[in-house]
Amino acid sequence: MEFLGGPLTPSSPRIPCYRTLDGTGKHIPDAVVPHDLQQQDAVALYTAMAKLQVMDTICYDAQRQGRFSFFMTCAGEEATVVGSAAGLDPRDMVFSQYREHGVLLWRGFSFDDFANQLYGNSLEPGQGRQMPIHYGSKELNYQTVSSPLATQLPHAAGAAYAMKLDGADTVAAAYFGEGASSEGDFHAALNFAATLGAPCLFICRNNGYAISTPANEQYAGDGIACRGTAYGMPAIRVDGGDARAVYCATRAAREIALRDGCPVLIEAMSYRSGHHSTSDDSSRYRTREEMVAWRARDPVVRFRHWLVANAWWDEEREKQLRHATRQQVIEALEKASKVAKPPVSALFSDVYADMPWHLQEQLQETLQVARRHPHLCPPDMPVQ
Repeated sequence: MEFLGGPLTPSSPRIPCYRTLDGTGKHIPDAVVPHDLQQQDAVALYTAMAKLQVMDTICYDAQRQGRFSFFMTCAGEEATVVGSAAGLDPRDMVFSQYREHGVLLWRGFSFDDFANQLYGNSLEPGQGRQMPIHYGSKELNYQTVSSPLATQLPHAAGAAYAMKLDGADTVAAAYFGEGASSEGDFHAALNFAATLGAPCLFICRNNGYAISTPANEQYAGDGIACRGTAYGMPAIRVDGGDARAVYCATRAAREIALRDGCPVLIEAMSYRSGHHSTSDDSSRYRTREEMVAWRARDPVVRFRHWLVANAWWDEEREKQLRHATRQQVIEALEKASKVAKPPVSALFSDVYADMPWHLQEQLQETLQVARRHPHLCPPDMPVQ
């Protein structure tokens, strides 16, 4: 009789972490690289990460200036998000949490698209009904963000099962943070996907903090990857700061999911360099020394060092890219700020093809109140 796990077997082997580049961006000699990046793809991946950094910085500052109400950056997790996006097929359906806008950027979401959503103007598909950073794109196979944690995971498992039944050669990709793995939906989704053999990639951004809760208070076991094997699916732990490793792991996981008809769990070990959001002050729960040390491990710089070592990038291209991106983002925000808000009536549209009588009555009552009390509506919102 033998009990396994916990304090009874503290020396149990831990799941190793796959990486191909060391902390300075140098190739690790004995690293297995089944899907190495050629120059064109490597430069495209880096370009997307650098653009994401610039956009995040400017949009964060714009929110601080009061231009819109909320923002979240991807600081420190660019390699995890963009590297995995590059490893997916553009036809794969993405179910994100809220810090994966780099996937959209990789797939072609423009700075204008981002800016329109942040301002909630009339050019934004959601018509301002969602708070900022709740992006979505039918054309780019990216399901609209939902604030509650882990609700996207059962949806992804169901979508993947539907793909299996249809005989499609695509997968569903579900992103989440390690904090979301404490939600019941996480366990339900993994169990459904495993028992149904759904081709779903569960991509965990283990960035060290669930808002203010550190990982060592979030779970007692060996991270998140071990939960995949417990539910009967292949799992891998990867260095989330190594864009090439994340890319390789995602491509390999996608191949396994389609070939063997099963879900795969990827745990990307990263670090959230910025605050949780513009509503958070992370200096209240982590030290300045910790943040400075991790910011020195910038995954974008790390990947750039590898590009430079291959003679695929130089300082002049770096300056041109960041300068051009900065101008494009600022111009997009300026344009979006001048676009009118959706009319009040947009609160009631896009639910029924033909609006039922009770909503028609509510719409007329709402318009009457708005006309009697115009101060209750934003000045740029048409009362119609």
